[in-house]
Amino acid sequence: MASRDGLDQARWAFADGAWAVAYRQLSEADAAAPLSLPDLERLAVAAQLLGRDDDGLKIWARGHAEAVAQNALPHAARFTFWLAMGFLNRGERARSSGWLARAHRLVEGRDCVESGYLRVPVALGRLLGGEPQAALQEFEAAGRTGARFRDADLVALALLGQGQTLIQLGEGARGVPLLDEAMLGVAAGEVSPIVMGIVYCGVIDSCRRVFDLRRAREWTAALSGWCAAHPDLVPFRGTCLVYRAEVLRQQGAWTDALAEARRARELLSADPDGRTLGSALYQLAELARLRGELATAEAAYRRAHQLGHSPYPGLAQLRLAQGRMEAAAAAIHTALSETRLTVDRCRLLSAAVEISVAAGDVATGRAAAHELEQHAAALDAPLLRATANQAHASVLLAEGDPRAALSAFDRAREEWQGLGLPYEVARTRVRIGEACRALGDEDTARLEFEAARRTYAALGAIEDLRGLAATEGSSSGVASGGLSPRETQVLRLIATGITNRAIADELSISEKTVARHVSNILTKLDLTSRSAATAYAYQHALR
Repeated sequence: MASRDGLDQARWAFADGAWAVAYRQLSEADAAAPLSLPDLERLAVAAQLLGRDDDGLKIWARGHAEAVAQNALPHAARFTFWLAMGFLNRGERARSSGWLARAHRLVEGRDCVESGYLRVPVALGRLLGGEPQAALQEFEAAGRTGARFRDADLVALALLGQGQTLIQLGEGARGVPLLDEAMLGVAAGEVSPIVMGIVYCGVIDSCRRVFDLRRAREWTAALSGWCAAHPDLVPFRGTCLVYRAEVLRQQGAWTDALAEARRARELLSADPDGRTLGSALYQLAELARLRGELATAEAAYRRAHQLGHSPYPGLAQLRLAQGRMEAAAAAIHTALSETRLTVDRCRLLSAAVEISVAAGDVATGRAAAHELEQHAAALDAPLLRATANQAHASVLLAEGDPRAALSAFDRAREEWQGLGLPYEVARTRVRIGEACRALGDEDTARLEFEAARRTYAALGAIEDLRGLAATEGSSSGVASGGLSPRETQVLRLIATGITNRAIADELSISEKTVARHVSNILTKLDLTSRSAATAYAYQHALR
């Protein structure tokens, strides 16, 4: 009776999402008497959701063996499917392929839902192998099987696969509604927890890839809520944090984005598949670059690349910030030459325009802007339209047509504002100011520069503040904030990014004296860090 009660409690805990409790209680029950196949499946799922991957694989394999021994071959195939998917996620393709071959033999000639499940990895292989049409057919067949057997998990996986494949085929208008349909089962709690996490992550990634910022934000918030409601959960939590970091960075909450990206790095550091860790490092690199921490950004981009995540366009933009024009241009054009997928090219083309125009290669910038406009027209995504308008305007300004550029910049600014992207709004304001200056409207130019400076300072966009200072030229208006002449001198040097030791050498004073000046500066200006002090210096032309 005690064992029966313990199993019931374990099943209730599993149903409530208390996977640590379920795993412990199921393990204790299993030690007393071997679990049934359904309970073994619960134990394997609980292990996987707790991040106990090795244990989970052993339990899936045991379930397969016991199901075969009981001649429950379709159930054995289900265990084998998840076992194969586990090895696939670890990058062990040969072992995954072997288990899938065994699963196919188990259900050969049988009309069962498991045969539909086995179409999913076949479809994924087709998709990764460059056969999207064949992949689409496999996903559609899997979906029909799932619908016939009323299996919500298989239906959700099939819809996700169809949506992703259509997006890869450039048919986002057909694909995105299928992603929404897949999310219906997730939102209604109709699918199992592992499938729920897979669909969440797949849909968010797909929305990002088609520049559907609204959907990406909506589903990222939902994924964050799901993860928060299940503190035992280990898989998907790191990925969730990476997505949150990107969304927060776009929304201008850079401090929060940095915290989330760091948490993701910590959670993913032990992941045998380093690609997701690479995406966390890429977010850290982007934030470091924007905050003027160029050496930190360089190291993070390089580490992301080592883990299989492309460092572009960020690394090329870093080269531009370092003043290495030729290196920036070579890097972005190499990345473009190696990239075929439309959604990936779009992320590179905007940077290619910026870098080409900065390097004086306006013809190359014009070609990149034209391609970007074509993709924006095809995908019809507000984020991409804004990006294309910005690129087009930048080329017009470089070609000496500031009036036409001003109109395109105004459209881009309205779109950025509608999307809630303050950093992009500020960057566009700078370009509007440059266009106004070229038209002889110095008053409006100064207003636009000042508006951009306020946003940059609030964000901590040190590198952009430096660029804005260069754009504006020298200023005679100095807002000292009550600083002494020596403190003002130290603040100017802080803004160059050098250390206290270097400041001491520059001013021929002790490092201890410099530290005291820095402390006084932060106190007088009510600032909390050197980065904030740097932002203040550029905001108030103390440079």
